[in-house]
Amino acid sequence: MTITKITLENFTAFSYLDFEPTSGINVLIGPNGTGKTHLMKVAYAACDISKTRTNFGDKLVRVFLPSGHALGRLVKRGKGSMRGSAEIRRGDLELRISFSNHTIQPDSRTVIQKGEKNWQEWPVESVFIPVKEMLSNGPGFRALYSRREIHFDETYVDILDRAYLPARRGPVDSKRKKLLKELQRLIDGKVSIKNQEFFLRNKQGNLEFTLLAEGIRKLGLLWLLIQNGTLLKGSVLFWDEPETNLNPKLFGPLIEILLELQRMGVQVFLATHDYVILKEIDLRSRPEDKIKFHSLYRNDDQGEIQYHSSSEYLEIHPNAILATFADLYDREIQRSLGVKAK
Repeated sequence: MTITKITLENFTAFSYLDFEPTSGINVLIGPNGTGKTHLMKVAYAACDISKTRTNFGDKLVRVFLPSGHALGRLVKRGKGSMRGSAEIRRGDLELRISFSNHTIQPDSRTVIQKGEKNWQEWPVESVFIPVKEMLSNGPGFRALYSRREIHFDETYVDILDRAYLPARRGPVDSKRKKLLKELQRLIDGKVSIKNQEFFLRNKQGNLEFTLLAEGIRKLGLLWLLIQNGTLLKGSVLFWDEPETNLNPKLFGPLIEILLELQRMGVQVFLATHDYVILKEIDLRSRPEDKIKFHSLYRNDDQGEIQYHSSSEYLEIHPNAILATFADLYDREIQRSLGVKAK
């Protein structure tokens, strides 16, 4: 069951947001500081506790890592006492949390939670891929995280947990086989794990992930998540800036794989600042694909975050990525014509 609505009130950067994603691919764009990662993190935390059955407030603290692990610091800054809330819906299922900016512990009496029991009766598999690649840091990281207070939010250890999962029993279906074969072509091999260390296995032998380019490691992670059955129909993938450290030549094949995952029933959220990523989605998608572009921006009146959604690339507004690309193009034309740039 996919995410159908995310409602945030006085939560981190948001005064109020009533966000309705598609069950396919949701592309989040917007300037820095408009809450793209926060939106994905709160939805991911909700999905994750449906399986782990942990407290929603605890998970939010471990994912957002507010100072002093104080849940109340996730309330939007303002004068005096304020309350913040987050509500996530999956069809008829609703998970809601509300807390004061004075709240310290997630189990405080000032915290109101609703719907956890029903929410956890219908678990959903979810994955959050952070900007920083983690597989090369895998050996020993989970043990260190569990024993020491290190300043990494929990998405980093969670992605390692997903990557270390062994393959599911039974045969791999033809669609997954096709995706795995394409990824193997792109990374020139398969990924193997030994003593918590990741290797790329190909004709040259076993190459440590620490010796590979970060972009190859990212594609290797995607191979693992498909191979071990984490990304199946009904699962949710959150990916923050997939273009980071990836050669633009690989953007197209990557988007094709994400489109295929969407066709298999995986809900996808990705945040990007890249024009090529946007255009590859626009050019490679089919009419039957479920694609939504969500542009987050601050309004001119009060500087509050709002958003506009469109299923059509040309109807995205505002689109700072396209505007910047167009400006570069105009300046290039001016230079080629000998016109002095203003």
